[in-house]
Amino acid sequence: MPVKTNEREYRDFRMEMEIRTLENGQDVVEGYATTWDEYLLWEDREYRMYERIDPRAYDNCDLSDVILQLNHEGRVYARGSNGTLVLGPDEKGLGIRAYLGGTEAGRQLREEIKGGYLTKMSQGFRVKKDKREVIEDTTTGRVEIHRTILEMEKLYDVSVVSLPANEATSISARSVCEGVIAEVKEERLAMEARKRKKDQIAIMAETI
Repeated sequence: MPVKTNEREYRDFRMEMEIRTLENGQDVVEGYATTWDEYLLWEDREYRMYERIDPRAYDNCDLSDVILQLNHEGRVYARGSNGTLVLGPDEKGLGIRAYLGGTEAGRQLREEIKGGYLTKMSQGFRVKKDKREVIEDTTTGRVEIHRTILEMEKLYDVSVVSLPANEATSISARSVCEGVIAEVKEERLAMEARKRKKDQIAIMAETI
């Protein structure tokens, strides 16, 4: 089901970031804002929701001025418009390279990443189109929802995030899942109503 929403979504990824020294002696931070692997996004007693981002999702995405932040807020440490933040998809995910030597705050962030104090990355984005597959486990009664993000409309920022994860990411995941689950419930009720109507028509036909 194609979906378009104005809500900004956030996702954390526990991906290793590394400091690499270029030939000119400049240190850069490299890592991934996301990978293409499916991951568990949300679960409760009735539903379990998985999500993956399609490798072509960023093909037409607005990447005009993505910024690098800490926990999706406050100071900008690097940005696409001045060339200090470079993004690009590869076979693994959406890779990033950040040049953090331009400011004292950037150099401090680089040292905290280098020292292993900050180890996770996240992204803030808006989805243009997705699709869902719903699978019901008849043994447990739990419903699995597999969401694939097909097209990103805009990527706002990639962020280094501290542990525990920034609160915005968990709130965003819960909001998205609750919305998708509500739609799935509505679709299932509509299907059951259509089936009941079809069964009633069949019974009436037999009695004529």
